[in-house]
Amino acid sequence: MENKIDNSNKTIAKVKELEDELKQLKTLVNTLLTVITEEADGIHSGSAPTPPGQAKRGFSM
Repeated sequence: MENKIDNSNKTIAKVKELEDELKQLKTLVNTLLTVITEEADGIHSGSAPTPPGQAKRGFSM
């Protein structure tokens, strides 16, 4: 009986550890997505200015 309780406690501890890790990973993913999608001018308008003399298409910052 004591072995079952010990295994149950280990399982609960492992689930808690995995939940904490999942929360940290979600935060990291959200941060990375924010950095990736942020425009060079820091404005999230979707209409970052094109540098003078650059083509309107086929150009990436």
